[in-house]
Amino acid sequence: MTFIKSNKRQREQQRQERKAEKEERKAKREAEKANRPDAPDGVDPDIAHIVPGPQPIQE
Repeated sequence: MTFIKSNKRQREQQRQERKAEKEERKAKREAEKANRPDAPDGVDPDIAHIVPGPQPIQE
């Protein structure tokens, strides 16, 4: 019986640790998002640096 409780306690501790790590990552993402400069209207930041047409040859 003690073995089962021990496993349950370990699982619960691991679950709490994972939850704490997720909360830290979420807070970090929110802080980064708040500090990010706003993109100009009508410009998609994911494709803003892409140049249409033939691309230069990379060596």
